[in-house]
Amino acid sequence: MNYMTSAAIITAVKIESDSVMRLYDAWEKIIIPADTQEYFAAHFFQNGQHHTVITAQQNTMGMTAAALLSAKIIHNFRPEYLIMCGIAAGIGQDPEYLYGDILIPDVVWDYTSGKFTAPEEPAIIFGNLGFQPRPISIATDTSILSAVRAIQESTDYTIHIGPMACGSAVVANKTIIEKQIQSVIPDTIGLDMESYGVCYAAENAPLPKPKALVIKSICDYADSEKSDKYQKFAAHNSSLFTKELIEKYLAFTL
Repeated sequence: MNYMTSAAIITAVKIESDSVMRLYDAWEKIIIPADTQEYFAAHFFQNGQHHTVITAQQNTMGMTAAALLSAKIIHNFRPEYLIMCGIAAGIGQDPEYLYGDILIPDVVWDYTSGKFTAPEEPAIIFGNLGFQPRPISIATDTSILSAVRAIQESTDYTIHIGPMACGSAVVANKTIIEKQIQSVIPDTIGLDMESYGVCYAAENAPLPKPKALVIKSICDYADSEKSDKYQKFAAHNSSLFTKELIEKYLAFTL
């Protein structure tokens, strides 16, 4: 079996999918029998070759929904690249992490994987609760990171490359960031709720496996000042960057 489509873009929430839908004028709705999920297809040319991109939005947020939708997209469309596009918290310790900056994980890891313990056991302590982290991770394909670095040298986007933490809960508390994420992998650049599910689905798909990539843009810092103010701006930056990467920098075998 070969790849059937060039790329698929998955989003978690409407503000992200709305931004993706603005990338092309002629999206075509795709109907899969007995599947209530909405899929859309658009087309572009790269070096004279015709390519198709698929997009779909999760029905709910979180890793489980991300993994399920990713698996359905892989099964139905066989994309060469599976890309999660959207918004995330910037938690890098460099003070120059600004709203709208692009976050590209070279590794995605599940910071919620571990064991809850009694506080007297060796662990990260949260009040009367202890947590022993056992992080699991998936690396991004090096060829994709090479394409990202090529953009980095020729664009006005500010791009941060490093580990991305993922967990199925909204975080607006610096203590969680410091104790459960930065104490485990200090150079983590961002935090979201879906990326690990997308990468897990791609990693465990039947051949030919898609190459998975997460492209997020900073909309908050996962602290007590977290708000929705910059979500539209971040979603816009993430989707435009995704389009540029797909059309100008990714290499396709189709």
